Amino acid sequence: MNTITLEARQSSTPLPAGLSLGPVHLTVSNLDRSVEWYASALGLRVHERAGDAAELGDGTAGVLVLVEDQQAAPAGRHAGLYHYALLYPSREELARATVRLVAQQTPVQGASDHGTHEAIYLPDPDGNGIELAADRPREQWPSPEEEFGRGGPQPLDVEDLLATVAGEAPVAKVGDGLRMGHVHLHVGSVEDGLRFYTDVIGFDVWAHIPSAAFVSAGGYHHHLGFNTWRGDGVPPAPEHTVGLRRWTVQLDSAAEVAEVRARVEAAGIAAEDAGNGFTVRDPWRIPVRIEARA
Repeated sequence: MNTITLEARQSSTPLPAGLSLGPVHLTVSNLDRSVEWYASALGLRVHERAGDAAELGDGTAGVLVLVEDQQAAPAGRHAGLYHYALLYPSREELARATVRLVAQQTPVQGASDHGTHEAIYLPDPDGNGIELAADRPREQWPSPEEEFGRGGPQPLDVEDLLATVAGEAPVAKVGDGLRMGHVHLHVGSVEDGLRFYTDVIGFDVWAHIPSAAFVSAGGYHHHLGFNTWRGDGVPPAPEHTVGLRRWTVQLDSAAEVAEVRARVEAAGIAAEDAGNGFTVRDPWRIPVRIEARA
């Protein structure tokens, strides 16, 4: 069995507990096809569409920005996106999402109970990994030792989940409150990932096994996961590949953003001005935007 750290490890310069994730930007090969799929299978609403890009969400907050690259090839054995998690505000909303998948006859890859949250996994038309998730109340969360000690995620009790909306007709569109819950990456080294995301950016370690780490702010189970399941030492993604263009960390103030930028620059890592924040690339050239909320 994999060995896990016995205690969560706090960064010496922790990110604020009020951190949240903003939109994930994805490269897709056919924007029309992807927008139609996300609208029908997941019930997302199109907030804005212009040229080769479209923003989608719950009608209030954007969770995805899709950007078309007609030359984009399927992802291969390299760093990049494993999956991103759309976080529903309640178990009932996750159940309604499940009913929608059934009504649309959308294939899924799996369904798990992590103790901290329940999840359904599926790919989009380009194979980008998606997790549909709903958190359990925090007081019910197992510790990392308990979760991994039981052998990892358990099968999701789909019947029990669907019972929360029994008798309801399928709902075509997602309800209010959908947000980006976490991002999970393929990387070339867990230790290098910890040095960047914990020692520089400031995430705390929630759990660490030899092949993966889960990091967060404010005691959350994870805002970010990264693993070496595509192999140790995998390279950055080549150009014109479907998958993650960038992901977004949102903080409460420009002062909090400036603190993170100071750590990045002190580590000798380039930071590029971007809107109300900056963009920095991890050791595998994966961009993350650190910004103040509007």
